[in-house]
Amino acid sequence: MLELLKRFSAGFRRYFVIGPACKLLEVFFDLLTPLVIARMIDEGVGARDAGIVLRYGALLIGMAVVGMGFTLVCQKMAALASQGMGTSIRSALYRRINEFSYAELDRFGTPSLITRITNDINQVQLAVALGVRQLIRWPFLAVGSMVAALLIDLKLGLIFLISTPLIGLVFWIVMARCVPYFKQMQARLDHIGLITREGLSGVRVVRAFVREDHERTRFRDAAYAQAAVAIAVGKLSSVLNPVTFLVMNLGVCAILWMGGIQVNTGALTQGEVMAFVNYMTQTLLSIVYVANLVVVFTKASASASRVNEVLDCEPSITDEGNEPVALPSAEAAAAGTAAPALRMDAACFAFGDADVNTIDRASLTLKLGQTLGVIGGTGSGKSTLVSLIPRLYDVRSGAVEVMGADVRTWPLVQLRHVVGIVPQRASLLSGTIRSNLCWRETGASDDDLWSALEVAQAAHFVRKLPQGLDAPVEAGGKNFSGGQRQRLTIARALVGNPLLLILDDSASALDFKTDAALRHAICERAAGGVAAGGLPLSTVIVSQRVSSVRDADLICVMSHGSVAGLGTHDELLASCPLYEEICLSQLKREELEGAGAAAPSAAAGKEVAE
Repeated sequence: MLELLKRFSAGFRRYFVIGPACKLLEVFFDLLTPLVIARMIDEGVGARDAGIVLRYGALLIGMAVVGMGFTLVCQKMAALASQGMGTSIRSALYRRINEFSYAELDRFGTPSLITRITNDINQVQLAVALGVRQLIRWPFLAVGSMVAALLIDLKLGLIFLISTPLIGLVFWIVMARCVPYFKQMQARLDHIGLITREGLSGVRVVRAFVREDHERTRFRDAAYAQAAVAIAVGKLSSVLNPVTFLVMNLGVCAILWMGGIQVNTGALTQGEVMAFVNYMTQTLLSIVYVANLVVVFTKASASASRVNEVLDCEPSITDEGNEPVALPSAEAAAAGTAAPALRMDAACFAFGDADVNTIDRASLTLKLGQTLGVIGGTGSGKSTLVSLIPRLYDVRSGAVEVMGADVRTWPLVQLRHVVGIVPQRASLLSGTIRSNLCWRETGASDDDLWSALEVAQAAHFVRKLPQGLDAPVEAGGKNFSGGQRQRLTIARALVGNPLLLILDDSASALDFKTDAALRHAICERAAGGVAAGGLPLSTVIVSQRVSSVRDADLICVMSHGSVAGLGTHDELLASCPLYEEICLSQLKREELEGAGAAAPSAAAGKEVAE
């Protein structure tokens, strides 16, 4: 908690000064109140003088009004400090999350990050607000009341010295047992967030398999588990107030008993006894509130540690100190002397601290303007392999080069502008088609957008929409079909003319005709036009379909993270049994031995299915 305050309190220090200062002034009036009441009893009530009672009553009202004014100022300062710091922490946390590579996102998990940026920061905000409003008030009021009581009568003050340690002992015992539960509660909230996210994002699958009851049971079990921890904490915390009030009331009884004797002997007045009772009540109530504050601060401390864990996590992928990479010249590309578009040299990668490599010594070279097809069984490492190209993950050993430069030497902004990637899962954000297409190139013209849509085979259905490019897109693109979402994400990757386009199984929802037309349009774009800088477009296609990769200039066959075969379609048929097996599972023998499906005509590309 202190670490967060050091990081984010700089712009709010005046609130941390003004708020507690106003609270101290309010406490000053609270400490004077029992003395005024004592005078009212001794001088007014005891002497039956209504005028004195009224004057002291007016003084009490005035003190209350002034104290309320200081309270309102303190409340304002607390709100500005807590909300301001909460906003700063949330912004910094969100910024840090966006700096993470896939490795850090895998480590924390999306549900946990959502809980940290919402619930955990809310706990910190509450602690900051109560800290400004109450952290000074109750300890100062307790100490001030105790000092004032001891000044009235030292013998009765011994009751304070007995009552306070008793309450402190109970408080320490309860808090020592509560702290571990607070961390468990946050972990259980993470689990609830995970189940909620899975259930809502996969609601169509849940309903398709009639698994609503199963999901309700999962959620109920997670909620009950979190509730059980919360109830355990509540039971422990509930001990504090009864015990402290018991001690306080016993102390009041002792004061009245001993004070009554001293009033009879003339050592104390009735007003002083009442003032002593008030100070006793204020002291023990202050201890009760301090106990509640510690509960809040303990929760906030657990939440702050989780927030700090994310803020202190350094991204494993950075481009600090990297200079812009000089791209090959168009002349060198035309002469065939330019560096290859992509080269992997014994690239190895493993998730986390795993001993076994997910990608093991992958080596290949793709020349400028060529197409690489990546095929293999489920879990063979195809998507992981291509995620190394835009440096979503870093290799453990070996190298991955784009345009002749190791990806670790590129500025990330430049690298990911040169490399356009379409992930397996089509992801669209709420907004419009235009706002989604302009992710890579914010200043793209309408002609650029329509050109990308034409290549992605999406222009036809976009033109049918009443608002065209400005048609609304719901969160996740739920108002479009799976195939339409995939085509829009392909178009988004084409905007800005990348030099290397990666299609990671991004045509899985397309029919064969549309898939063929898409590949043909991309080939035409690479052959007939040029990408940025006058260089030809190179393409990497990841697919489960043989028909999608068979015409590629180079095909990489993946098996258990290793390159099982590398070559053209005909070469692999003759030399790679795994590739032959994949082909025969999808095509007939005569189709493989024949000339194969020719690239579809340009006319066929226009007659795509919706």
